Amino acid sequence: MTKYRWAIAALLLFSTTINYMDRNVIGFLKDYFCSADGFGWTSQDFSYLTSIFTLFYAGFTLVAGWIIDKLGTKIGLAASLILWSIAGICSAFMGKSLVPHCVARSLFGAGEAGNFPASIKAVAEWFPKKERALATGIFNSGSNIGAMICAIFVPWCLLTWADGSEFAGSFHGWQMAFIITGILGFLWLIFWGIMYKAPKVMLKNGKINQAEYDHINSDVEEATAPAKEEDNNKVSWGKMLTFNQTWSFAFGKFMTDGIWWFLLFWLPTYVKQQFCGGMSPEDTAHTVMITNFIVFGVAIVGSVYGGALPMHFINKGLETYKARMTAMLIIAVCPLILLATQPLAGAAGIIAAVAIISIAGAAHQAWSANLFTTVSDMFPKKAVGTVTGIGAAAGGLGGVLVQLLAGYCDGTFGTETAYTIMFGVCAFAYLIAWFVMKALVPKYKQVVLD
Repeated sequence: MTKYRWAIAALLLFSTTINYMDRNVIGFLKDYFCSADGFGWTSQDFSYLTSIFTLFYAGFTLVAGWIIDKLGTKIGLAASLILWSIAGICSAFMGKSLVPHCVARSLFGAGEAGNFPASIKAVAEWFPKKERALATGIFNSGSNIGAMICAIFVPWCLLTWADGSEFAGSFHGWQMAFIITGILGFLWLIFWGIMYKAPKVMLKNGKINQAEYDHINSDVEEATAPAKEEDNNKVSWGKMLTFNQTWSFAFGKFMTDGIWWFLLFWLPTYVKQQFCGGMSPEDTAHTVMITNFIVFGVAIVGSVYGGALPMHFINKGLETYKARMTAMLIIAVCPLILLATQPLAGAAGIIAAVAIISIAGAAHQAWSANLFTTVSDMFPKKAVGTVTGIGAAAGGLGGVLVQLLAGYCDGTFGTETAYTIMFGVCAFAYLIAWFVMKALVPKYKQVVLD
């Protein structure tokens, strides 16, 4: 059997890596934006920027998922990447005022909204159900890789294009960070255009053999579905809201997406405030970089292993949905360890805190890989983009609330109290999400569209 489907997973991995590089640039520029030598923003200003981005991301995922189901995976993801890359480059030319940056980040959020609906749809097209969580875990690990690259790349840009440096010219380091990450998206687009086509087309072109094609379409209910299920013109966005399965996925995203975004945008700030008092700027930058490498590196393991965990239960004889929910319950317990972050941070220092946050980050990525896959478990392929978009919108709304809460706590309370509150919110989010999801969909039921 050929294994071209894993090349598709690799393409999605790279697109998500680029996506999160573009997204994380602002997280690693926060100190510059909020410094007297930079833009002079406050932490509350920064939270407005990230919240507005999140709000637009959430709003446009509703439309993006529906559009991708109409246009198809290849065109939909390409259009999404072009928009977010252009918006990212435009951020380099917005000056120091908050409002223009909010406009650029709004457009960026609108473009970025298509990445996950398109990627999940591609996984549904190219993988049988038992492999989808693993494939999702692989491409979803790009969110960690992108954050790790940014931890090195953004400081390098700030130093390389600093005033007085050899390469300093008309652009500053913060501008080059936006420009270079934006250009990378267009390079990926070349490979996407050449390599991605539907499995049926790849079978005709000889890129995959009959054995792989049959494996991709091995799920009984999809193999026997009537031909009209492939008619993309009959997907109704409103009708998706009538299914408990849609609300189950949306609530899971609402409760947990903001937790990951909190880590992405606020982890560097937490490390500096909690552990870097009295350090030189160079030592502080080094500490933040190492911390991010550890946290997001461990999260890669969580993403891939968490995606493989349901396969273990499936091989033991559990049906797909029960295996998925069993794995997610185990994963949902792990973030409770965050309740010990601040007590151990005071007693044992940065090593203990980073170890705890790393476990929680890995748990989130494991959760996310399985949560995304519940959509393709229960919905026909033609509706996957629409439902993923609805869930991503709910996740974005939850992300807005978490960003605003983080900004309020950081500006109102001391570091100890602020992050005790935030880690407490993060700790219980997954268990609450799991119990509500289980109540909405107690047993597996495939959605059939008329």
